[in-house]
Amino acid sequence: MPEKKRTYVENIEMVKDNDTWHYAPQKLPKMNAVELGEIYGVLPFDGVRNPSSRSNSSHRVWIPYRTEANNWQPKVGIAESAGEAAVGVQLLMSPDLYDLHFQPFEVSYFNEAGKERNYTHDLLVTFRSGHRRLVFVRNENSLRKPQTTRDIQAIIAATPKHAADDMIVVNTNDYTRQRRENLFRMYHWMSVKDDEADTIVLETARKLRTLYYMKDLFPHVPIAQSRAFQACYRLVARGQIRANLDHVLWEFSQIGVAA
Repeated sequence: MPEKKRTYVENIEMVKDNDTWHYAPQKLPKMNAVELGEIYGVLPFDGVRNPSSRSNSSHRVWIPYRTEANNWQPKVGIAESAGEAAVGVQLLMSPDLYDLHFQPFEVSYFNEAGKERNYTHDLLVTFRSGHRRLVFVRNENSLRKPQTTRDIQAIIAATPKHAADDMIVVNTNDYTRQRRENLFRMYHWMSVKDDEADTIVLETARKLRTLYYMKDLFPHVPIAQSRAFQACYRLVARGQIRANLDHVLWEFSQIGVAA
């Protein structure tokens, strides 16, 4: 029986675009910002600009949060990046916080070329003392540029004095990926109230002379390990137990009682 002759396809049209070599990531078309519908019992996002459109360089983060200013009713916040979200979450865990707004208001300023630009402030925090602070969040590469410094100065000058008492600049490079993940988890466990577990774990930690890892606490507390683990997260968030947040916060983490 004669051998069957093989056929080969050499039609270039059979090659799809996604199979060809790309020297840079494919640029995706701009998409409209995501508009959340009404959520029962949850206050809507009230920023002046919705930053939730698609981005190739940063993660958009939706944050459900509560503040005393809203009588602890849940509210939606939208952060333009994971770093900005981490800054917001850290502020929310502060006992001195009264209110927090994402994308609170917009100002117009003239850049060094004389062109008018619009800028939306990232965060506006109000403390229990009544002090109001704007937070400018940016990565280190951008902050190193002299142009960014001049833009910040122009933004401060264009911001009405009654809008806030001061403004600070936060470098998102200080919030490593692991630090961000720890902050998000701490914020989650802060929403689970368990005063009994917190008290037991803290008192045990103060008395235990062999405390080195988090797991050293578990055999000495009369509660379930899961409750003790969650309590450790809350105590670290409150600053009562110290830990390195740039490493995974888990049972093999080195911890100690804060002075």
